[in-house]
Amino acid sequence: MDRRTLLALLLTAIVIVATPILFPSSRQQRPPISDTLAIAPSDTARAAPAAPPAVSSAPTVSAPTRTGARAQAAPTRPETTTVKTKLATYSIVSYGGTPVGITLPAYRSLRPGIPKETPVSLLEPGARLFHLNLAGDADTIALDTVRFRATPQRLEGSTIVQSLTSITAVPAITLTYRFPADSFVVRVEGAVSGPSVPRRLFVTLPTRIRSEEADVLDDTRHLALSYRMGTEVAKVSFNDLDTLTSRVDSGAIRWVAERNKYFVVAVIPAGPDSTFRAVLMRGGPRSGREPTVAHATALLPLTSNNFALRVYAGPQSWDHLRKTTPELENVNPYGGFAHGLVQPFATLMMRVILWLHHTFSIGYGWVLVIFGVLVRIVMWPLNQNAMRSSMKLQRIQPQLAEVQSKYKDNPERQREAMMKLYQEHGMSPFSPILGCLPMLLPMPILFALYFVFQNTIELRGVPFFWLPDLSLKDPYYITPLVMGITMYLMSWIGMIGMPPNPQSKMMLYVMPVMFTVLFWNFASGLNLYYAVQNVAALPQQWLLARERTTTKPASGAKTGKEKRE
Repeated sequence: MDRRTLLALLLTAIVIVATPILFPSSRQQRPPISDTLAIAPSDTARAAPAAPPAVSSAPTVSAPTRTGARAQAAPTRPETTTVKTKLATYSIVSYGGTPVGITLPAYRSLRPGIPKETPVSLLEPGARLFHLNLAGDADTIALDTVRFRATPQRLEGSTIVQSLTSITAVPAITLTYRFPADSFVVRVEGAVSGPSVPRRLFVTLPTRIRSEEADVLDDTRHLALSYRMGTEVAKVSFNDLDTLTSRVDSGAIRWVAERNKYFVVAVIPAGPDSTFRAVLMRGGPRSGREPTVAHATALLPLTSNNFALRVYAGPQSWDHLRKTTPELENVNPYGGFAHGLVQPFATLMMRVILWLHHTFSIGYGWVLVIFGVLVRIVMWPLNQNAMRSSMKLQRIQPQLAEVQSKYKDNPERQREAMMKLYQEHGMSPFSPILGCLPMLLPMPILFALYFVFQNTIELRGVPFFWLPDLSLKDPYYITPLVMGITMYLMSWIGMIGMPPNPQSKMMLYVMPVMFTVLFWNFASGLNLYYAVQNVAALPQQWLLARERTTTKPASGAKTGKEKRE
């Protein structure tokens, strides 16, 4: 094993160790725009006895000129309307007219103690998908305190339309939901009757998305808010938010989202030129070391008595997110400060993986196997040139050492003699650097694959042979062991025909052991991919080893093979 190979392995080790800990999300504070976006105590909920206790109330968002809650009817048992599509089931409560339950039948809960066939539920019991507050010149209407009556559902093509009309609010408010059959996006249209025009709509996201994973702690650590401002997607982890001080980011905000590891709720203004103008974020009370609650409210200016929103509530499926709105597929930005370098490769990897899955109608386990072999085939010519360049360099190493010793006191003569030696053997002074390039090129791919395999929902719950879930660690640790063994074989074959080197011999044992330990608890899909890559690289290593053993080291003149080259 030569020095460049050792360097590449060490760099790879650094990447694997540093990736999980060196990419923390950066927190960017922006100055508050005004006091018109403030989260006040839940006085509206307390003043409105009609609001059912079973439905939790978000902190009420109010304007400075608030006059209090409107008169309510006597307490009435809330009614629930159920809407079923191919992809989700929604439960809409009469108070507030908003969904209080969303289940996704295509995704199963992995929580310990939950029956295996239980579908994923996005909301905690009693939570709402969103809270709406209309602010006018005189007061604010919190829709959570308004009772709605649902009208019969109707179909518009394959879209289910559900309308709700207020029966306790003045002026009257109508909410119309449109549920496409094959999408996780719901369109929400609101209309307020009356001469006065509401000036602002405040949209508050749920305080968290319910965890349905086997590792609840890991899922909790992924809780974050994201929003798109301009062309950039910002991420704010729950851990970055203060419980006492609110953070206000202002500008033209295209969408606001809340997510955990695999699922997301995103709100997008539906007008052609409509954008949120600010988003307010604040941390919630902590019951443990990891924060589990955060408050996020977006401000949408209104110019009429109507408003429209699109709400995505579903998996972080790259394909679905990409079709919903621009940049939503980057709601979970990969790479931290290296996002600009990592994200293009992550996008490319996802496109290839999804293409293989859909084109050949095969499971994601076989997709990873094929993908690993394809990457090795694509890199074959580059690795071939790099290894042959290394072989040439090894053959002339004794002559280089002789030149360096002979002209050690004359750098100019030493440089000329080395240039002449390189030319005699068909090499350039940049050959050592160019030989390292193919080993450095896969580094961005390595970064991207780490994030993709650790976070993509396409691998969640997908079994493959003995692996119950490609997104979780191998329960029997077979894949990391195979990865380590094949890495040892690659190194051992790479040393055939090489001059004895104690350092290389030591690294022959150290590197495979170190990488096996590093990959021990990584996603089994990631281990499967690298094990396949190592196996696919063995034939190339063996062919080059045979080429090394049949080529004698160079002396003062070129060998016959070198002359033919």
